[in-house]
Amino acid sequence: MRAAGARFEERAGAALQRAGLKLLARNYTIRHGELDLVMLDGDTVVFVEVRHRLHAVHGSAAASVTASKQQKLIRTAELWLAAHSKYAQQSCRFDVVTYDGPEDQARMDWLRGAFEAH
Repeated sequence: MRAAGARFEERAGAALQRAGLKLLARNYTIRHGELDLVMLDGDTVVFVEVRHRLHAVHGSAAASVTASKQQKLIRTAELWLAAHSKYAQQSCRFDVVTYDGPEDQARMDWLRGAFEAH
């Protein structure tokens, strides 16, 4: 499952770079959580969560980014910004890139500004 997740992160990163975003970090991991991709969209730091669901039995890939998952991502993003002061004053957003279905057929859906830090 981890290998498939890495492939989807790779696909998402490549697609976002083709869309003009610049990769700043990948798989930033700390005790509190992990950020799949950290990218720059113009002057905006974008924290990207990549999700895949093979079957919709437990909901869609987008639905898997629960409120508790969002809070963990927000906290991890705050710590990333604290460690990278160069970006600390820039605007930020949280995007979710989802893939639903079998790996060879899963289509990317890019949810810009999927949720906000409060």
